[in-house]
Amino acid sequence: MKIKVALLDDEALAIEELKSMLNVYDFIEVVATFTNPQEALDKLPDMEVNLVFLDIHMPDMSGFDWLEKLDHSPEVIFVTAYDQFALRAFEVSALDYILKPVNTERLSEALERVKKRLSPDAVEDSKLSIEKRIFIKDGEQCFFVPLSDIFLLESVGNYVRVHYQDKKPLLHKSLNYMEERLPEEFFFRANRQHIINVNYIANINPYFNSTLQLELRSGIKIDISQRQSVRFKDKMSV
Repeated sequence: MKIKVALLDDEALAIEELKSMLNVYDFIEVVATFTNPQEALDKLPDMEVNLVFLDIHMPDMSGFDWLEKLDHSPEVIFVTAYDQFALRAFEVSALDYILKPVNTERLSEALERVKKRLSPDAVEDSKLSIEKRIFIKDGEQCFFVPLSDIFLLESVGNYVRVHYQDKKPLLHKSLNYMEERLPEEFFFRANRQHIINVNYIANINPYFNSTLQLELRSGIKIDISQRQSVRFKDKMSV
């Protein structure tokens, strides 16, 4: 399986250099390049992309701002000339953080990490069934949580807040990682910040610009982005 990659950097030369380096790897396919963040926002959701190499400093929109606007993000590797944003990059669950100028050894290291994360065997082996329980250690407290009891997963930096019953422990995993493992027939990615258990939906309400707002049985309201609203309707045959 080839890993489909998009590059976003406001400098065309930086894109060409990175693309040239990536073309050496037979398991990588660069399917799109963008110098305009808004264009990437408009086009990327309709493309099959597993990984984005993302610049941080861009004139119209920072890489972090761009990532916040993207409804349903692939894995991300930041590529930047600035080292002071490394901590923040990992707080938004970036897979890696590479400093410019990119060297071959550092790029290979990052791509090996990508291969392990995105390999079909790794994804398939990591899938959970709804009958399973997950172990969460939050500080000094430990929880064995049945997946069927979880009604909401919420991204909190590099953690996930797991809502079940009246508890909200923090799990040291990214929301992307949990989305890969959760059974998709029960769990749905509503937006960049939230995954919901569809069995806990109490009401589905129309919202702004053809979007939807879900009200869970707990009373929590979750906005579904426009693009994800279309997918939700298809999934639920609404």
